[in-house]
Amino acid sequence: MAFPNFRPLILVFYMSWWIIPTTADVGIRSFSSSITGVIRETTLGMQSILLSEKGALVSQNLVRKSGEWSVKLANSNDNTLVSWLEEVLYQGEVEGRWLVDCQLLLGEESLDAQVSYVDAEQVEREVEIKAVTRHNLNLSPVRAGDEILGISPDVPTFEGPGWVAQVIFDI
Repeated sequence: MAFPNFRPLILVFYMSWWIIPTTADVGIRSFSSSITGVIRETTLGMQSILLSEKGALVSQNLVRKSGEWSVKLANSNDNTLVSWLEEVLYQGEVEGRWLVDCQLLLGEESLDAQVSYVDAEQVEREVEIKAVTRHNLNLSPVRAGDEILGISPDVPTFEGPGWVAQVIFDI
């Protein structure tokens, strides 16, 4: 039996973060069109680094809950990013809430997030992040026409306008 109107479903996932080479730890570089977008991409990248292959598959099929998380703005965008990533790690390790997605709003006094999370006990991890470091930390705008050079072999060059973030994690 033929299905004349059948078209296969093709899923395309766009990744806006890449693992960057470091000597002992693990780093991540992210790009987006907005500051909240680059913070979201960095967050999702960090969560992916932590997961085992099995954990990545299982976490997508767990019951999701939603909540609101918030951190106070720090003295710089870089430090606000660190505070946010530390909050995400805290929620996963201490509160048992493994973040799987988030929508962020940068306010005058805080970075607020509507989050989707699952039970962290059901998520298999492969790596443990001991700390979000400030070594080579960057969260900055990229003006139209400016380029952030890639890092061979995997991190592409990014041309503005947009935002770039780079974070090194102590594992």
